[in-house]
Amino acid sequence: MISLGAGSLKAASIKTGLVPERILQAHCKALKSRGFSKDSGAQVKRGDSAICNFLTAEKDGFLSNNAKLLSRRGWAVPEAKAKLARWTYEVGELKPHEVDIRVTHNGLCHTDMHMRDNDWGVSAFPFIPGHEVVGEVVAVGSDVTGLRPGDRAGVGWISNSCRVCANCRRGEENICEKGYTGLIVMGNHGGFQDVCRVNADFVYQIPDGLDSAHAAPLLCAGITVYSPLRAHIKHPNTRVAVFGVGGLGHLALQYAHKMGAEVTAISGHQDKEDETRRMGADHFAVWGRDNQKLYGSFGILINTVSADVDTAELMRLLAVDGTLVQVGIPGGGAVMHLPLQDLVFGQKHVVGSIVGGRADMQEMLNFSAVHGVKPLVETWPLSKVNEAMQHVVEGKARYRVVLTSDWQ
Repeated sequence: MISLGAGSLKAASIKTGLVPERILQAHCKALKSRGFSKDSGAQVKRGDSAICNFLTAEKDGFLSNNAKLLSRRGWAVPEAKAKLARWTYEVGELKPHEVDIRVTHNGLCHTDMHMRDNDWGVSAFPFIPGHEVVGEVVAVGSDVTGLRPGDRAGVGWISNSCRVCANCRRGEENICEKGYTGLIVMGNHGGFQDVCRVNADFVYQIPDGLDSAHAAPLLCAGITVYSPLRAHIKHPNTRVAVFGVGGLGHLALQYAHKMGAEVTAISGHQDKEDETRRMGADHFAVWGRDNQKLYGSFGILINTVSADVDTAELMRLLAVDGTLVQVGIPGGGAVMHLPLQDLVFGQKHVVGSIVGGRADMQEMLNFSAVHGVKPLVETWPLSKVNEAMQHVVEGKARYRVVLTSDWQ
């Protein structure tokens, strides 16, 4: 098994200034892996000024001379498209606003594979994936309120935002005007580790009515469909179509049903009909075969599929003044082609939605506990993460994979 060396220097982290010896020691293993060795007395070459500048920096986020280092273990992606490997790295002392969570469960999301492969161009390596994280709070910073050691808590896709823009002030941190921080974006580390350190403002209490294995996928998949359905279902009996019955779609069916909508599941697979009806679907249709019967039918159609789909055909399924909600994100810079006459004369709407803000997240978890919404999950040990990823990529999971921590 490949094992990554401890620590890593990332281009995005390189800054200028003067250096404490402690930082050099903390990154010694990373330097050795790049051909530099403090112990050997070798001089850093003149052309490596970026590394020299990094080592002479004492900026926020780096270690001071007297900082206490804590070792963390995780499963990291060493480079784009590579398999995950065991990795150890070090963190400093807990900051006043931070929380340490001993991870017990991780939902495995298609986004983890997109980030592994750098499909969206926002990955920095090495990094630890995992953004549907559930575990036990083991330490809290001095300024943290509302969380204490022993609490069961979860973390999702968003780990920080500006908190001052108009969107953040109304609880929509997912559309922060200055851009939110993703838990595993640009080298940040997610939940595929023993202890995950996060900003306490983006940690959520897991209600007693939710099992940890069921709660984990809700922290991304759940909020991804809950938030737009909550926003667009304005009255009972709204006709809602859920396109795609997979990791997102099977949750959208349950939420739409519990919100009082008349729900139609649309799938390319006839064998999913009985299952979708158990999840709350009032009707079932096979994509392609039944399309013409559905033209002009729906007030809301939520597309949960992460693949290129004929948008014009989806638009035909909408009623006048209907809304197409896009939540699936294909890789490779996919483009949506819209039929303008249908859009204009039918006064139809096309909207995107990305996860949800903090208020929606906690509300979604509570709603799920009260109404019995839960994903269908398969559990795998974290040590089998590469095999689990391949299982998901091949479309074999029904419907979410959850990784359980098995550190020895």
